Amino acid sequence: MLHRLGSDRNAQRVLKNMDDYISHFRDTENIYYLNKEGRERVNAKKILKKTTQARHYIMRNDLYIAHGCPSTWRNEMKLGIKEDKSTHVVCDAIFQTNERYHIIEVDHTQKMTKNRAKVERYRKLMKYGIFEKPPKFIWITTTELRRKQLLELHEGLDVKVFTVRDFH
Repeated sequence: MLHRLGSDRNAQRVLKNMDDYISHFRDTENIYYLNKEGRERVNAKKILKKTTQARHYIMRNDLYIAHGCPSTWRNEMKLGIKEDKSTHVVCDAIFQTNERYHIIEVDHTQKMTKNRAKVERYRKLMKYGIFEKPPKFIWITTTELRRKQLLELHEGLDVKVFTVRDFH
């Protein structure tokens, strides 16, 4: 999508041409990453390999693409009041448009009790006036039941909850 390759068939052809520089593993679909030769070719320093977090990253990337690849997008941002550890929260991503923050959360294998605690910390940050404008929360999850539960957790807040099926 990002490189406008058109069809899946064309994307597969391009990936096949890059065979010397990429490796892949299967997790519902093929997930590709740069191998040693690929990293050397593009001068990449960070080594990325097969990880259990891959599905989490793909879900987050779906939201990144769906929101037009915002230039202000930042992954894994720590928010909170320095002196109050009970407000510390790490969002999966955050971006800003029109002076309003959009907080991205990925609910892949997280327990709902963890999600509940995270939402409460966000409510605390809002109460303390950390955000000039109330943020918009954007979640991606795996099932309709979890979507419903997340919507209930965010009662009174501006929230949009997607499922992975919304993107595939």
